[in-house]
Amino acid sequence: MISKEFYGEYNHTVDAKGRVIIPAKFRELLGNEFMVTKGLDGCLFVYDEEEWNAFANKLKALPVNNANARKLVRFFMAGAANVEVDKNGRILLPASLREFAGLEKDVVVAGLNNRVEIWDKERYDMKCTYDDMDEIAEQLSELQSI
Repeated sequence: MISKEFYGEYNHTVDAKGRVIIPAKFRELLGNEFMVTKGLDGCLFVYDEEEWNAFANKLKALPVNNANARKLVRFFMAGAANVEVDKNGRILLPASLREFAGLEKDVVVAGLNNRVEIWDKERYDMKCTYDDMDEIAEQLSELQSI
C-alpha cells in the first residue's frame, strides 16, 4: 500500500490555457481526479478524495449559526473544483482559482503531508522563508513535542 504522504517541492509553469503539471509522484497518490480549492496564505490546496472528504466533514461540523464558521466554509467550499489529470499529467485550473492564487507563469507545487499546495513562485519565495525556524520550533514545542 502506498503511503499518502506528500513531500517535496517542484517548479513548473502554468500554460496559456491555465494548465499546470502535477508531478508524477503526487499523481500516483492523488489519482486521476482530485479536489483543488482556495488555500491559506494565498495558495491553492489540493486533496485526494479521502482527505477531501475528511476536510469537508470537519467543515460540515462547524456551527452554521456562527458567522466566522459560515465564512470559513464558504471560503473553502464555494471555490472548490474537481479536476482531472490529462494524458500529459496536467490539470486545468479554473480561472477563479488561478486568479485567487496569482498563478500566471511560474509555480511551485509542494507536498505537505496530507495535501499538496500550488503557489505562485514569487509569492512562495516571499511567504516561505525559514530564517525564523528556531523561534517557531521553540514556540510550537510548548504546544506539542516535535
